Amino acid sequence: MKSNYKILLCFSVFLTACDATQFNSPYTEDQSESKQAVLYESFSERPKHMDPAVAYNATEYTFIAQIYEPPFQYHYLKRPYQVAPLTATHMPEVIYLNQKGEKLDYDANERVNDSDIAFTDYIIEIQPGIRYQPHPALAKNAQGDYQYHQLSQAQIDAATSLYDFTATGSRELTAEDYVYQVKRLAHPKIQSPIAEIMKNYIVGFDDFSKQVKDKSKTAIRDLPIEGAIALSRYQYRIRIKGKYPQFIYWLAMPFFSPMPWEADVFYDQAGLADKNITLDWFPLGTGPYLMAENNPNRRMILLKNPLFHLETYPTEGELEDRQKGLLTDAGKQLPFIDKVVFMLEKETIPYWTKFLQGYYDASGIASDNFDQAIQFTGSGGVALTPTMLEKGIQLQTSVAVSSFYMGVNMLDATIGGATEQARKLRQAIAIAVDYEEYISIFTNGRGVAAQGVLPPGIYGFADDETGINPYVYDNQDGKAQRKKIDAARQLMTEAGYAGGIDPKTKEALILYFDTTATSVDDRPRMNWYRKQFEKLGIKLVIRATDYNRFQEKMRTGNAQLFVWGWNADYPDPENFFFLLYGANSKVQNGGENAANYHNPEFDRLFEQMRNMDNSEQRYRIIQQMQEIVRHDAPWIFGYHPKNFSLFHGWYKNLKPNLMANNQLKYTRIDTAARAEKRRQWNEPVFWPLALGGAVFILMLIPAINAYRRRVRETVQ
Repeated sequence: MKSNYKILLCFSVFLTACDATQFNSPYTEDQSESKQAVLYESFSERPKHMDPAVAYNATEYTFIAQIYEPPFQYHYLKRPYQVAPLTATHMPEVIYLNQKGEKLDYDANERVNDSDIAFTDYIIEIQPGIRYQPHPALAKNAQGDYQYHQLSQAQIDAATSLYDFTATGSRELTAEDYVYQVKRLAHPKIQSPIAEIMKNYIVGFDDFSKQVKDKSKTAIRDLPIEGAIALSRYQYRIRIKGKYPQFIYWLAMPFFSPMPWEADVFYDQAGLADKNITLDWFPLGTGPYLMAENNPNRRMILLKNPLFHLETYPTEGELEDRQKGLLTDAGKQLPFIDKVVFMLEKETIPYWTKFLQGYYDASGIASDNFDQAIQFTGSGGVALTPTMLEKGIQLQTSVAVSSFYMGVNMLDATIGGATEQARKLRQAIAIAVDYEEYISIFTNGRGVAAQGVLPPGIYGFADDETGINPYVYDNQDGKAQRKKIDAARQLMTEAGYAGGIDPKTKEALILYFDTTATSVDDRPRMNWYRKQFEKLGIKLVIRATDYNRFQEKMRTGNAQLFVWGWNADYPDPENFFFLLYGANSKVQNGGENAANYHNPEFDRLFEQMRNMDNSEQRYRIIQQMQEIVRHDAPWIFGYHPKNFSLFHGWYKNLKPNLMANNQLKYTRIDTAARAEKRRQWNEPVFWPLALGGAVFILMLIPAINAYRRRVRETVQ
């Protein structure tokens, strides 16, 4: 019996000897946290492109915006959003030219007419001494030749990853690298999503595109493009057509980041693409981070660029920023994080659990977890639940600079067109489709019902009673109150559809809603839309189809009603109103005007407004445009999403910046506080295991004693 107790004692000692707090850590193989500041994030889908000329979605920007550096960026703290220098030494010198190329005397006093401006030059000077991250494409041998630009077949066959090329090199960033990137945007083989847009602005862009269409990507280096010229080692010029103040926003997007010609030469070698050794997998930039691991089936890792140039945290912002602790790190060198680990998380439950355990530093809020995290206050506001507050979790909310709406195909014979009958039908539907209810049911209240084309945060958005849509809402003490359904039914009668009856068929009016919502999970939403139209006696037929078929319907004008959305590329009203500009009609011109809306007065005002500097006159024109669209109702205004994000208390320098994508460099983590909280929240409970083990051993004792008796009897 004594030996049995020894077994139990040994079992207990084994349990107490383990590093218990690490039992459930998903990062057990990563021991760098004690020496480095590590940030833990997640991703749910693989980024398809790491080439800044091609990448154009939020998942891709999560990574490339930390690696590449356009000449300008958005100031992290200042509001309204302001463009500030990044690699540039200062804001660009802007020169206006007439048709002869002569400089115009133009200033804020409008001493010349905009119509006299034939070209605008942006003279950009970059900082000397900025260097690219270490990379095999820049490695040179003892003779000064590029080591990996002429790989042998044996070298290519032996390589399985970029990291098999062990030698790396670097060089200084030059103005020519920015010019080279503009040429890449124009090359048809690269297929940049903004190439068609830039043809309208950058001088010579279209001609260059046609010139190089049959040439390799590496052949464009020495070919000139009229609209982009290096003036010196650190200065270049981009010339655009006419006056287009919004072009400065494009220069703050990753599309205009520099690209060394050596990258294309290296990656274009035959055989490397077959092994995913491409720019889309292994980027090359000058930013604060470099891609250290690209395993989209498990994790992505960014490491601090050891050659990153001097950049410091902002020293000024809004008035309340200092009080909120957002200027604590003012003037300190960026970035603060040494390593960023992105883990693949496709399921919300394990992701949420790991966040609550402290293994992720930030989290969104899935619908399933919303009530656990958020509670609504009596005034209609939101607050964290006691559980979240107890953990020291921070809530950050912001209205996205985006809009979701139900669009009407204005080419449709029934619901489209400029007749009073069709207009009143659209206005009636706009009242009936209750997006406040939609937000409550399907987004957990995370949205703001739209009153017009512009979301909050965009110049021209009116946040007072003048911004209320009078065709859908009543003004009650300065607040919008959706009109009663009776008002919509009266409009139906005036439109000739009393009770929802189509006078041609003597039956319920039938309208068709084209959508890509084909899954079982989409059914509640589709049923909701049906019920909204049923309020008016209209029968809504859902025509669900795959994405390609849906796009074909939109291109050919065979859709009737549809749901669409738009995220701001830059914080200017032009980036939203152009979605309704007649010349951008999707059917006629392949543009982004999916509703195929055309109103001559709206188009005239748009052409007047789009290139104006912000002023009282521009503001008035914007309000006129809003009124026209509200009256014509080519969109059933939906809602602007509201972002809810959670951050642990050790996550510092939090401020919503809906335009900047390069926010990681400003983030600071209190690693000591995180380690302590993880220890507290993940203390293992051993006694059930110990008790179970003890019970198991005690159950074994009779068997052991019986075995010993048999042994003794056999021996005797």
